[in-house]
Amino acid sequence: MRKIIYAVSDSVGDTAWQVAKAGANQFDQTTIKVIRKPYVLSREQVDEIFEKASDNRGMIVHTLINPELRQYVLEKKAEYDIDVIDVLGPVIWGAEKLTHEDADMNVGQARRLSTDYFKRIDAMEFAVKYDDGKDPSGFPKADIVIVGVSRTSKTPLSLFLAYNYGIKTANLPLVPEVPLPREILTVPPRKIIGLIIDTYKLNGIRKTRMENMGIKGESDYFDLARINSEMEYARGVMRHLHCNIIDVSNKSIEETASYIVQIADKNKVIDEKSGLC
Repeated sequence: MRKIIYAVSDSVGDTAWQVAKAGANQFDQTTIKVIRKPYVLSREQVDEIFEKASDNRGMIVHTLINPELRQYVLEKKAEYDIDVIDVLGPVIWGAEKLTHEDADMNVGQARRLSTDYFKRIDAMEFAVKYDDGKDPSGFPKADIVIVGVSRTSKTPLSLFLAYNYGIKTANLPLVPEVPLPREILTVPPRKIIGLIIDTYKLNGIRKTRMENMGIKGESDYFDLARINSEMEYARGVMRHLHCNIIDVSNKSIEETASYIVQIADKNKVIDEKSGLC
């Protein structure tokens, strides 16, 4: 039977959910399920969550701010003998000690986090709209533009950056036979990320892609000579654009995204100083 972690919050619940998912991801995904419980504002809602957690011997991860509800959760924890993890508590107490000030402990303050939530939703919509170079007009509006040959994880990276960091990301596939859209030339080099990859690794990725689509036999798509030609072209484009270059051959999406986030943060500082945002 799958064990359940309830991610409980008096706001949208993203923080509790992400922490719970991060923990659950360290285990076989068939054994643990995370259920989000946002906008928990009453004792009755807390009662219902504890009853469900008790039925399946689950656990609770929460980011509740309301002092009364936090205390009530402690009482219910003792009553039901269920593991409860308070994500924000230690951070708030530490910040109080650091600043010598009392935290507001205002649920309204926590709900300001929803601004970040909507920022990430906007970024997700942006990533979908300007995916795969289908609308080059988005390049000048993007925080980051990713360029690279097919199957270098441009789209997954764009969506990952949008959802996790609210970074508006567009991407452009580099194909030798397709001219570069003029819009990409208007983007500051510091905002363009070029992805390169080992040709043999890309060959394997493309072969697997074709097999999963049920397409068998030889194809230029995963032909090594063709891939080498594409990579040579892509490197030439990246040199022309003077952009950042990341070798994704042995990197996970999380690792690549971490590097891009650092670049995006630096760009934001530059934009703020120059009055661009």
